[in-house]
Amino acid sequence: MDFSFIIILALAFGAMWLMTNRTRKQQRQAADFRANLEVGQEVMTGSGLFGTVVDIDDDIITLESTPGNESRWLRAAIAKLVEPPVDEDDDEEYDEDEDEADDDESYGSEEDSQDAIDVPDDLSSMPPARPSSDDDDTEKK
Repeated sequence: MDFSFIIILALAFGAMWLMTNRTRKQQRQAADFRANLEVGQEVMTGSGLFGTVVDIDDDIITLESTPGNESRWLRAAIAKLVEPPVDEDDDEEYDEDEDEADDDESYGSEEDSQDAIDVPDDLSSMPPARPSSDDDDTEKK
């Protein structure tokens, strides 16, 4: 028997074991997530429905997608936990801090602004296009 064949088989079995081990680990994490669902968490189903967990009854999870609109789902259909949205108040505080930092910086002297190129916002002020070399060939024929 050839040793290279045994090495190839061992590498193939090792690769298969690594791939299935990773898959089993992901499945175990998903099962743990589904087992630890709690009322009030915002989740997404495998089909893309977003909702808040309202009731848990063994393998049946009741989700509320809009106020007053409840639907029942199998526990296995819940795909992932959705992070709560960031409050707008936090965004405003961040923007104010950023604006203050922008005011402190100088954007250049007046000399730099005089050398700026004025770019038109439409084509009306552009000179007419020059004829291309292809146009010259068609006119000669």
